[in-house]
Amino acid sequence: MACDKMPQFILFPKTENTLSRLRNLQAGRVNKKILIDAIGFLLIALVVVAGYKLSPILLPKSDVTVLPDTRCDLHKEICGATLPDGGRLELSFGTRPIPLVKPFRVEVKVTGNAAKSVAIDFDGVDMKMGLNRPLLRNEGAGLFAGEVTLPVCITGAMEWQATVLLETAGQSIAIPYRFTSGVHQ
Repeated sequence: MACDKMPQFILFPKTENTLSRLRNLQAGRVNKKILIDAIGFLLIALVVVAGYKLSPILLPKSDVTVLPDTRCDLHKEICGATLPDGGRLELSFGTRPIPLVKPFRVEVKVTGNAAKSVAIDFDGVDMKMGLNRPLLRNEGAGLFAGEVTLPVCITGAMEWQATVLLETAGQSIAIPYRFTSGVHQ
């Protein structure tokens, strides 16, 4: 049978039932697109809410930030800061120079203030290295201590900020100290 002699309804059926099916298929595509867009919007909203809820973990909050003596070198000495109520906080690292990928002791001594807890947040100044915030053990008489390990930086030397997070009965105090880790072998 020649192409020009084929019945038209076989190539292009124009029955009402077929047109109705085509409309339903197009409506289904539109509904599917709306559904995909709605799911995408809900996923974005979920990420925003999760980020908001997790931000206190990643970014420590404090009522007061106390600046320590910038001339103090944690590689050589104990570094201190005067607290807002007149007390004193001293930070020391048990190993000097500060090692990489080896545990070392960290001590925080608090005098003239009743500290409930002390944590120390290690964060890379120019390169974020992930969450590294150990809670120090209360060893009595205002001494808080713990073991810390700094990760290796592939570039060698790295500048760090160690923020001591002191919780007292009335407020949260943050004291940021800066130091540079040595070149690893």
